[in-house]
Amino acid sequence: MPTLTKLFTMEEAAEHNTKDDCWVVIDGKVYDVSSYLDEHPGGDDVLLGVTGQDATDEFEDAGHSKSARDLMEQFFIGELDTTSSSIPELEIVKKAGKDVPQKFMEVTKQYWFVPVAVVGISVVVGFLYTRKK
Repeated sequence: MPTLTKLFTMEEAAEHNTKDDCWVVIDGKVYDVSSYLDEHPGGDDVLLGVTGQDATDEFEDAGHSKSARDLMEQFFIGELDTTSSSIPELEIVKKAGKDVPQKFMEVTKQYWFVPVAVVGISVVVGFLYTRKK
């Protein structure tokens, strides 16, 4: 017979993100590790860094032993509710800025005198240089 477990949303897990109330989600399971912070071999900073969020990748990257995985079961409080879409879909919005060619043309129109001055000075210097020879 299947065991009934409490379901938590990711928002609920995210609310428990302090040293006194520390939950982590690993492989879809929710763990209350508040009482284990001082005993964690990696220090409490490791757990506090992933509290209130999905810590599956960090847990797997650390290479935990079988005994560590067995120890986790005593902190198990429920499972992550995957039926509700708790993360809203992101909408891609085009940046309201102007494209580069348009911007370049505006700058060119605004500072038209700079290239004209450079060309003018070049013509004068060239003319004076050729007259001395």
